Amino acid sequence: MTRAQPHPKPPRAFQDMDLPRLARLLDASSVLGPCRDLDTLGPALFRLLREEMPVDRLALWFGEPEEGLEVIQWAARLAPDGVLGSVEPSPDWVRHTRNLQEDLWSLETSGAKACANPVPAGVSGEFPALVVLPLRTPERLVGGLSLASRRKGAFQSAGQTYLVFLARFLSSFALRVLRLRQLDALNLRLTRERDQQRILLEINNELVEHRDPRDLFQAISSTLRRHFQYDGMMLILAQEGVAEAQIRYLDFPTGRGLMQENQILTVPDGPSQRAMDLRQPLVYTRAELDCFPEPIPTVLIHGEGLLSLCVIPLISRSRAMGTLNFGSRREGAFTAEITGQLARVAAQVAIALDNAFAYQEIQTLKDKLAEEKLYLQEEMERDYGSEIVGSSPSLQRVLRQVETVAPSDATVLILGETGTGKELIARLIHQLSPRKDRGFVQINCASIPAGLVESELFGFEKGAFTGALSQKMGRLELAHQGTLFLDEIGDLPLELQPKLLRAIQEREFERLGSTRVQKVDLRLVTATNRDLAAMVQDRSFRADLFYRLNVFPIHVPALRERKEDIPVLVRYFTQKFAQSMHRPIDSIPTRAMEALQAWHWPGNIRELENVIERSVILSRGRELQVPVAELRERDEFPAPAALPTPLATLDQAEREHILKALRETGGRVGGKNGAAARLGLKRTTLQSRMGKLGISGREA
Repeated sequence: MTRAQPHPKPPRAFQDMDLPRLARLLDASSVLGPCRDLDTLGPALFRLLREEMPVDRLALWFGEPEEGLEVIQWAARLAPDGVLGSVEPSPDWVRHTRNLQEDLWSLETSGAKACANPVPAGVSGEFPALVVLPLRTPERLVGGLSLASRRKGAFQSAGQTYLVFLARFLSSFALRVLRLRQLDALNLRLTRERDQQRILLEINNELVEHRDPRDLFQAISSTLRRHFQYDGMMLILAQEGVAEAQIRYLDFPTGRGLMQENQILTVPDGPSQRAMDLRQPLVYTRAELDCFPEPIPTVLIHGEGLLSLCVIPLISRSRAMGTLNFGSRREGAFTAEITGQLARVAAQVAIALDNAFAYQEIQTLKDKLAEEKLYLQEEMERDYGSEIVGSSPSLQRVLRQVETVAPSDATVLILGETGTGKELIARLIHQLSPRKDRGFVQINCASIPAGLVESELFGFEKGAFTGALSQKMGRLELAHQGTLFLDEIGDLPLELQPKLLRAIQEREFERLGSTRVQKVDLRLVTATNRDLAAMVQDRSFRADLFYRLNVFPIHVPALRERKEDIPVLVRYFTQKFAQSMHRPIDSIPTRAMEALQAWHWPGNIRELENVIERSVILSRGRELQVPVAELRERDEFPAPAALPTPLATLDQAEREHILKALRETGGRVGGKNGAAARLGLKRTTLQSRMGKLGISGREA
């Protein structure tokens, strides 16, 4: 039979305590229990202890570094006028308390104990009665308590046993405050992580919804502005093969215009380049930005007024593709925590932007292939003949010029009357050039309305003008790495000539409705039947563009200058049309051939081709029947006299008057020497009348 175990006896140290005082101390739990931190527990404890003993100064520290609980301190003293005020805790008293081996240290008995004095001289001078008690739980030390009084021997009446019990009693509250503090820190961390995950989720939703890089950038900036405070955000992209970078996109509503999209950053070791080289986020202060070479301080600090700059590198597929820069007009705007959050966002943005740019490039190539396919289908439907026909000396001289210039990339200007085969010469130059495996793209400047020439040449963005429902590439882009043939260049509108000149010289241009610069590499060949030199004198063609086009001129002779080629051409066209019409024509009468050679052919080869086609249609046998009489009639009979010109209407007279003023001013409408000033009209009034009368810049 097992004997019952006796109840454990209370500790000997607390057996002689004053039970009413002990009861009052235990009742204090209801006052100290709701306190969650030192700022509320300290004053409450001071008031409770003041009821038991003459306490004039109280200091507390809670902490457990070994368990990850940082040390927190609180100290206050009662002024002579009875006001409790905060004071700085004594230096090193936490370390001295942790080194105490006893349960209590008293200033009055410190001379007999081999322990360093944890109390500064100033405190001990004001408070002759002072005790320090470690706050220990059964497992560990969790804090310290310091009581001081201006009355000597103030704590002797309380007794050492009571003070030690007080320390044990407070240790549980110290541990509770530390755990609550740890829990609050954990909740704060979880809240921040939740907010970060929410931001990342919002960013992910934007990444999924947007494929266009510009739309993606704007959506990301709009999302980040709801969570972070900054003045401007920009996307910097590294340029392949050079040490420069480019401001691709910019979101700076309050910017002062010193930074623009597509602006090239020429400083080789700027803030963005350093971040890309180190592959880590960098935050620059005003002083650090001021140390960079010009124009960085002038633009960022003195111009835009930025005081903080956060630069996050964009890393995708193990390469730094650029940076995401955040600027603020506040100092210290980007803390380590904010920078870390932006870095996590940038990691996802980098992948999304890389994919968006890749998608854009694929889409551009796809559109270009579609345009090239459509263009080539149109070209294949046209018949250019298999070769240039003829062996006359004048034609051979042209062919030798073609062989000379074709291997180079020089600009060629082909001159000649209409119908002489200038387009065939242009195609031959392309076929003999190193670009023969790429496209030959042509545009007839005279066949397209003046208002559409620019969009055909340079292309346009979606929404650039009414009816621009989608993006379209221009002929310059289609001719990239190939040859661009501008036929009838003399009919190019005067207002477009400077833009074409820049595209030729700089090898770059912008689509309509876009600020992004497009690079292009092409061979330019132009042709005209007009006297460009005379047009330069009349100021209807720019002199600088003429000199840029007239690098290697080739004059194609008229058919009347190479009559020895007419028999060969007649036989060629006869065979061509006879085969297409299934006519068995195998002979050409001598009289017909002589008549064809005698005719001066103002329409040149095109006119000859049309006459032979008509002849094949009229032929009923195996012999070509040429309507020679029609040629004689054209030569013998003069054109009928012109009918009397009817009296012009007021609108016609006004139209001619405006056209005359425009010609005299070189097509200029506004300005001091413009047509509006000469006519005594406002510029807007003249433009309105021109629109009503159907007057275009090309007619002027």
